[in-house]
Amino acid sequence: MQSLNWIRPGHSPFRTGSFSDFPKTFTLLLSSHSSKLRSPAAASSAMEAGGTDSEGREFKSASEMWREEFGEGGGDSAKKAQWYSEGVRYWKGVEASVDGVLGGYGHVNEADIKCSEPFLKALLAERLSGANRDRHLVALDCGSGIGRITKNLLIKYFNEVDLLEPVSHFLEAAHASLVHENQSVAETHRASNFFCIPLQEFTPEAGRYDVIWIQWCIGHLADDDFISFFNRAKVGLKPGGFFVLKENIARNGFILDKEDRSVTRSDLYFKELFNKCGLHLYKSKNQRGFPEELFSVKMYALTPDAPKQVNRSRSKATVNRPGIIR
Repeated sequence: MQSLNWIRPGHSPFRTGSFSDFPKTFTLLLSSHSSKLRSPAAASSAMEAGGTDSEGREFKSASEMWREEFGEGGGDSAKKAQWYSEGVRYWKGVEASVDGVLGGYGHVNEADIKCSEPFLKALLAERLSGANRDRHLVALDCGSGIGRITKNLLIKYFNEVDLLEPVSHFLEAAHASLVHENQSVAETHRASNFFCIPLQEFTPEAGRYDVIWIQWCIGHLADDDFISFFNRAKVGLKPGGFFVLKENIARNGFILDKEDRSVTRSDLYFKELFNKCGLHLYKSKNQRGFPEELFSVKMYALTPDAPKQVNRSRSKATVNRPGIIR
């Protein structure tokens, strides 16, 4: 049986310990916070719409919020390092269990997987059918936590799944669980590599992945690191490969969580960031079946290539050809 590879990163300016300092998170903030947001309608862009933080402070724009967090131009590396280290400090105190990584809402696990699975199946059928049908499928689970999504979803559809998780005790729990899982599932479906590296530092092997799945972790990245991550990650996709981003959605603008150092962005904010990353929105779907007090959650399928346009217009010869009178 193939061994599972545990990969630790080298030294990084964003790391305060021997393991990575970027947390897997499920930020379960009450949706009522969004009532404090200014509407982005009058803003020049969704990223410049007003927002608020978890302590009730309002910001005129995302730029104002980021200036306060990281200094003018976002160039204060010490403040940025503090942002990431404070986030991981929060998650290092969280139990490595389903209830722990889901913020005390472990009961939403089933609804989460139930909604994600048909979305993934449809994408695989549309994007990786035909000549790609029999190829060896590999996925990357970003912010994998304890391996919840790999174990309940990805390992069923991919020959190999790599896990990317910087919180060490979460990744250790995933490794222990999936070693047992590898022994009970078919030899052709397994967890392979366990990367203990933060998103903002990770660069994938070129052309390794059919799908890069990113769920409930991208909120910890500042906008510039968000863009840099996707630009690097695109290199890791095979031809026809795609990203799935599943994330909490603010009603308007953004909400900064001061406790775990994460930002919940609006749908329009995300779409503007996707554009800056050079990504195309292939398909999206809203999560159903979650408690009403939680944020809305949305799935985005993103591709580095523009979706093919189907030309439904008839040719001039067809349009102008007279019909036969019978």
